[in-house]
Amino acid sequence: MLEESSEPGWLSEEVKTGTTIIAIEFDGGVVLGSDSRVSAGETVVNRVMNKLSLLHDKIYCALSGSAADAQTIAEMVNYQLDVHSIEVGEDPQVRSAATLVKNISYKYKEELSAHLIVAGWDKRGGGQVYVTLNGLLSRQPFAVGGSGSAYVYGFV
Repeated sequence: MLEESSEPGWLSEEVKTGTTIIAIEFDGGVVLGSDSRVSAGETVVNRVMNKLSLLHDKIYCALSGSAADAQTIAEMVNYQLDVHSIEVGEDPQVRSAATLVKNISYKYKEELSAHLIVAGWDKRGGGQVYVTLNGLLSRQPFAVGGSGSAYVYGFV
């Protein structure tokens, strides 16, 4: 005889989400985190990918969306920040890195499918987290992104 379960079926199903990235400011710095899986639809194509990319010595970005597009934006910004820091003789500001990400993302919004959260520390602003969306640049105390972010918002 089969026992009928009183709990709904969705409670026992595996939760399937895409990327989840997060950045949080605290007094003295920032913390960034991400999952490590790369998926195409419901298929996991790579279980170990670093979705945190170095933009400069104390500035990172968290990547979501198309892995190739997000990595390309990060590499372009990394190069531009390296050149900028050599020209001015000091480390770039976190806001400068975020502005570069915003400008590239907006300029190529029809061609690219990526979202980056920029976070880091500089001597002028301390720990900072920036998000970009359709040409908007906004500093936030925390940011969550990616298709799996709805689950994180449930805890916030």
